[in-house]
Amino acid sequence: MESFSPVFIDTYDPLRAGSIDGTDENPHDKAITRALQAKFKPNKFVQGKPQCTVIVSRLGPNTTEETLVKKMAEFGDIVNARLIKDLVTGFSKCYCFIEYKDDYQARNAVRNGRDMIIDDYEVLVEQEKGRLMKGWIPRRLGGGLGGKRESGQLRFGGIDRPFRRPILKQNDGFKANAFANEHSERHDSSKRREDRKINRERHDYKREDRSRDKSYYRRK
Repeated sequence: MESFSPVFIDTYDPLRAGSIDGTDENPHDKAITRALQAKFKPNKFVQGKPQCTVIVSRLGPNTTEETLVKKMAEFGDIVNARLIKDLVTGFSKCYCFIEYKDDYQARNAVRNGRDMIIDDYEVLVEQEKGRLMKGWIPRRLGGGLGGKRESGQLRFGGIDRPFRRPILKQNDGFKANAFANEHSERHDSSKRREDRKINRERHDYKREDRSRDKSYYRRK
């Protein structure tokens, strides 16, 4: 099994990012299959230093560049801000790239921008991935990180959804069998205790009932 990172992903692999613990061997949704087959190259016309750039996502649909710059400026000097909009409708896609003067300020924004509320929306601040992370596949091609639970396409290994402790599987051999046997024994033991309790209650009830009958006939 590939070495397990307990928190974040460093090199992007769609199959690993699609796994809650980074150990899956088969894609569990069609988007991962698309991502495995995708060939993505970052836009060479994008300007600015990637190590100084952060992405602010989960913005409100009405949040403007001006509002965002004002909020994010508390982490450092902003060189450029680019709110991504739909080419057809012109509406915000609810994420924005912000370039700081140096990489220290960008890291400061990522570290301290968590749980920030902008226009009543809790935003997510992360380092830009497209030009920095090897093997990166964006969400539109089935990759990405994070995601909404209702979408059914959660991706792990990022700030939003870090990897969790590996899940025990049946094909893991002795440990899985030991876990299953222990669980079965606990269940059987619990059931036996419950049965004994019920039998004791029945016995006590019958004994009390017989005692009542004897008392009644004595009085007569």
